[in-house]
Amino acid sequence: MKTEKNILIAFLLNLFFSVVEFLGGAFTGSVAIVSDAVHDLGDAFSIGLSWILEKKSKTQPNEVYTYGYARYSVIGSVITTTVLLAGSGLMIYHSVQRIITPTPINYSGMIAMGVFGVVVNCFAAFFTRDGDSLNQRAVNLHMLEDVLGWIVVLVGAIVMKFTDIPVIDPCMSIGVAVYILIETIKNLKEILNIFLEKIPTGMNISEIREHLMKIDGVEDVHHIHLWTMDGQSNFATVHVVTDADARTIKDTIREELSEHRIGHVTIEIEKPGEICAMEHCKTEEHHPIGRHHH
Repeated sequence: MKTEKNILIAFLLNLFFSVVEFLGGAFTGSVAIVSDAVHDLGDAFSIGLSWILEKKSKTQPNEVYTYGYARYSVIGSVITTTVLLAGSGLMIYHSVQRIITPTPINYSGMIAMGVFGVVVNCFAAFFTRDGDSLNQRAVNLHMLEDVLGWIVVLVGAIVMKFTDIPVIDPCMSIGVAVYILIETIKNLKEILNIFLEKIPTGMNISEIREHLMKIDGVEDVHHIHLWTMDGQSNFATVHVVTDADARTIKDTIREELSEHRIGHVTIEIEKPGEICAMEHCKTEEHHPIGRHHH
């Protein structure tokens, strides 16, 4: 609920500020501010869509979505991240254009809008700072982009007012765009890892297997699979060879895996000497997730 609320606040602030920018751009005659208003309106749209998807992601599992709707939140992150990539690219393009062909700027109007822009976007960035999902982190990156962008507008306008060197503004804008581009690519990489069902960040299968092997009664652990639905909810399946009480072993394994941030565990119990039916276990005998004893 906190994540949904934070994204909603960011959406409302972004939408409100887009309207203010349109009015400010018309008043000062600044094409740069009007262009940023269009950019922020696009931001507001993607953030609003992210809020809808974040809300949808909290829907409980059913017979159609047996794992629940957590990936809807990740889709929201994909959309927001894509808009960020496009926005950063456009910012670099327009900044280069302004370096090549400088345009007259209303410095006083830019300073006034810059102060207002920094304040409003700082509020939005503050509300989304503690992201507990990739979706909210992408939204926060959006807000950070806007804060940095308006700091650039403010500082650039003040410097240009006294130096009358308009090329300062686009040069600083390129710096902000490159920083956001790098952070966005990092976020996109993590999103792709989730969809490719890569092992969750910070986990090590060999280490987990070693911990499980120390449990009394466990003779072997193999065919371990780890994945995450949204970067928060982690899942695991594992084959365990034991002759001990199955219920006790399962409870102990679930308790151990919960300490590794794995909340949903499926355990298959095998008796010593039993041949594992999984082909992977037979062909990759010495692989960390394969079976070591047959």
